[in-house]
Amino acid sequence: MNVKEINVFTENIYPDWDDKEELDEYEVIINTRKIVEFYLSQLTNISCLKGFKFDTLTFDILFCDSEKTHQINREYRDKDYPADIITFAIFADDDAKFILDDDINLGEIIIALDKVKEEAKKISVSKKYELYFLIAHGILHLLGFDHQNEEDYNFVVDVQKKALKYANIGENYE
Repeated sequence: MNVKEINVFTENIYPDWDDKEELDEYEVIINTRKIVEFYLSQLTNISCLKGFKFDTLTFDILFCDSEKTHQINREYRDKDYPADIITFAIFADDDAKFILDDDINLGEIIIALDKVKEEAKKISVSKKYELYFLIAHGILHLLGFDHQNEEDYNFVVDVQKKALKYANIGENYE
């Protein structure tokens, strides 16, 4: 798959990440592109992109807090709990598969950074590693992958870890 461009747009509305250097949005974009490149090299023929011609992939990442993900869950998903990640997979979930000027808009990933901090501490990994683990997870959802059973879950987690390794993001990533 020869995608010419991967557009990742980020917005951070979470003011309490401990160190602003830890959430360098430029670095997030670069590493996220590497994750997407890995997925495209391995998964295109089994993803929602199979059979489609495109030059550009685009998606957004919003960094917020769990209060915001709780609000989004209630408003759009009829779920009453805060989430660490919410993914709106526009292309994967739309039967029309709209492509404009050879650009596919995959959708949006929303990540609660306070949940990232909690989970990283709980499982003893760096906040950055947990952040990229969630980004890698969200991208898989944007590509049409789900995990409704244990086999699918194991596949998703395995391919996430491989993508992070490809992007040189290890468990002690600082």
